[in-house]
Amino acid sequence: MIRSDILKELAPTIKDTLTVMNIGLPSQEMHMIDDQPSNFYMLGTMGLASSIGLGLALAQKEKVLVVDGDGSVLTNMGTLPTIANNVADNYVLLIIDNGSYGSTGDQPTYAGKLTKLEKVAEACGCENVVTCKAENTVQAVKDALAGDKMTIIVAKCESGNIKVPVITMDPVVIRHRFMETIKERNA
Repeated sequence: MIRSDILKELAPTIKDTLTVMNIGLPSQEMHMIDDQPSNFYMLGTMGLASSIGLGLALAQKEKVLVVDGDGSVLTNMGTLPTIANNVADNYVLLIIDNGSYGSTGDQPTYAGKLTKLEKVAEACGCENVVTCKAENTVQAVKDALAGDKMTIIVAKCESGNIKVPVITMDPVVIRHRFMETIKERNA
């Protein structure tokens, strides 16, 4: 099972959830699978989806899901201690760990070798860390979204990409419709 398979299975579960998607292929895949105004697609800035999602969770009451990748989390290692020290119980971080930098050509990451992101998250002070196989990701996300505490999920899957079209929607439009969705839900 590869990342796009997880996203296909996950899409119905997160249809109405405020979701920040990791840069590159994960954003393109989710946009192709089930574009929603409640999805914020990262079109630049590798490693910042988890930080943007945390800020969003801290600033408002709705549940926030971030779909990130092992490569992006490794690129911004400061995000895990920041998350641990700024607890937002409406925040769920799903790290799809395929052991590769998927958007740049499937080069291996250290998470595909000796580094275990779930242990890094725990060492940073994250208290509710769940590790699962790809096929158990949807249930792990459902449980986290139904729960009342911040959760970090590390879903292990195989490396691989599908062909997807580029997102042609203007970034300003993506931002505007996402912000309007947040505004409506927090009115």
